[in-house]
Amino acid sequence: MTPRIRTLALACATAALAAPLLTVPAQASPTPPRTGFEESEGARWTSQPEEQRFLAAVDKASDRVSVSRIGRTKQDRPLQLVRVGAREAATTVLLICSQHGDEPSGREACLSTIRDLAHAKDGRTRDFLRHTTLLVVPTANPDGRAADTRGNSDGVDINRDHLSLATAEARATAAVIRDHRPDVIYDLHEYGATPKYYDKDLFDLWPRNLNTDEAVHKEAQTLSKAYVRPAAEADSYTTGTYGIWTDPVTGEPVKQTAGDGQERILRNMSGIKHAAGLLIESRVDPLTDAEKKDEALNNRRRVASQISALGGLFAYTGERRADLERATGAARVEGFRDRGPVYVGGADNDPAEPAEIIADPPCGYRLTAAQYADIKDELALHGVRVKRQKSGAYVPLRQSARALVPLLLDERAAYRMVTARPDMSC
Repeated sequence: MTPRIRTLALACATAALAAPLLTVPAQASPTPPRTGFEESEGARWTSQPEEQRFLAAVDKASDRVSVSRIGRTKQDRPLQLVRVGAREAATTVLLICSQHGDEPSGREACLSTIRDLAHAKDGRTRDFLRHTTLLVVPTANPDGRAADTRGNSDGVDINRDHLSLATAEARATAAVIRDHRPDVIYDLHEYGATPKYYDKDLFDLWPRNLNTDEAVHKEAQTLSKAYVRPAAEADSYTTGTYGIWTDPVTGEPVKQTAGDGQERILRNMSGIKHAAGLLIESRVDPLTDAEKKDEALNNRRRVASQISALGGLFAYTGERRADLERATGAARVEGFRDRGPVYVGGADNDPAEPAEIIADPPCGYRLTAAQYADIKDELALHGVRVKRQKSGAYVPLRQSARALVPLLLDERAAYRMVTARPDMSC
């Protein structure tokens, strides 16, 4: 990292409850609002009414921030998108916070980050925000957060719905990705430890789906290994690869328990949609006797570790901006060349079987009128280009979303929405 970006990273990685994310002069006015979590010193999580008041106050106080509604849940709670920084910057970063309602630490980190960036006065932050559009969905699962449940009000795991888009929550996220085309999608979660084998302070993982463009995949791994993990480790947090158990003595992998390449998960869909995706997971379980005795202390550590990792994300965005934009920009146009296989299985650490490779993809897929009526809204939310026909619709592969099309429509895809007829006439 350059000294300037390293300084920004270190500022971002400071503990949220002890100091603001970025330097804010003491004389700054008006006084920045605080979350319910901060007001209680970690004794409780920020309530949804408190979140609404907090975001309204930040929006009113800063012209760097705008808050908009991108949907409503089944229980009529608002799904909101917060923009911080330039409206039309070349680099766009999207934070998706607390898709799982019972994993609140990422949400708290997102809320305090919004506030701290909005109120920061130093030149480094101003320069960073001039060149970056930071988009934040502070609570991606409001109904689940209200009930403290993993799923939404129907019990659906939103992070398994980024292909079918059956939930209001996943549909809202898909629309944001389609409309804003983020270069990075950073997905904040928490996990339960299995001591000795799986008990780091933070785990992360990039898109493993084999349809991720090679350069985008490389950028996602660079974000993880050269920025997010070092930033967290500089603050004495331990890090590792999500889903991989390791031998406590040798550090060698023992088995994989999660983190595959299935396309329904946002981490993987991020890569398919040409963004450097990264999943981040903070440890829920207390680490020390003091944390076992004091739940608030444990909660503060969970949130502070997420903020530390965000420092690495911001450092990466500043330092590798040109490389990132080059990778995502090239990936978005590659589909128009319409060449190469499409994978319906496998992962970057699990080679696809022959049956999982569409070696000679069709020119496109033909949908009947009934099929198209069933999924036309989802195709539009994904940004898939469709040609209407009297008999239904034709979905060509020659488009930016080339790899996504077979995952939605091919009979060989495990999570397809419909089985469409392949067109091999080209």
